[in-house]
Amino acid sequence: MIPLRMRTAGVDLAADERRTALAVIAWETGTARLEELRLGVNDEVIADAAVNATRIGIDCALGWPDAFVDFVSAHADADRPPAVDGGADWRRSLAYRATDVWIREQTGRWPLSVSTDRLGVTGLRCAGLTGRLAARGLRVDRSGVTGAVAEVYPGATLRAWGLDTRGYRVDADARRLLLSRLLASASGLDVGEHGELMISSGDAFDAVIAALGARAAAIGRFTPPPLEIAAQARREGWIVLPSCTLAELIA
Repeated sequence: MIPLRMRTAGVDLAADERRTALAVIAWETGTARLEELRLGVNDEVIADAAVNATRIGIDCALGWPDAFVDFVSAHADADRPPAVDGGADWRRSLAYRATDVWIREQTGRWPLSVSTDRLGVTGLRCAGLTGRLAARGLRVDRSGVTGAVAEVYPGATLRAWGLDTRGYRVDADARRLLLSRLLASASGLDVGEHGELMISSGDAFDAVIAALGARAAAIGRFTPPPLEIAAQARREGWIVLPSCTLAELIA
């Protein structure tokens, strides 16, 4: 049975604490109220929020591609390095996880690669953060099916809800328009005084979307990994993409 009341947290994680944003949303029947939104948070603050939430959504890869992990481990043996062709297809298999491929199929866009892009540094911080959450007694299931943590991708979440995301990460005017459309699509969503911070900061905006995505994970309104790759998703991570509208998420 889905609880009528809950709190979800969302984190737009960055390698630099100054660019890391945290949002907390309180949910009741038909309403979702943004209780907290702030920038410049450290891992302890995030862990405190997670302990007091039903689910926390983290905008960062929770694991690395299996193929990448296997290759790096084998490559450490300098006397007997693995024989590889180094071609584009092979490199792509190391760059993207199963969930990244699935998101590309659903949205037409590749997420950043945690193994070959700048996201890798943030991924290292995320590994430390999830370790802190586990030390607090929270279950970390990287697949998002169970536990207290969900991997989220705010841009894909917004596109799943039919919203235009062009330029919103870098343009305050684009975020202002996007926020107005977001609020129009769900009258029960109340961002209160935090709306201006969502407009002025793309990091803060994404933290709110991450908290909305955490709600989808908490109530099971997302597409879980197929059974045949469930174990792989528990190692690599799986992006929670809502399978319902924002209005349905609140209702």
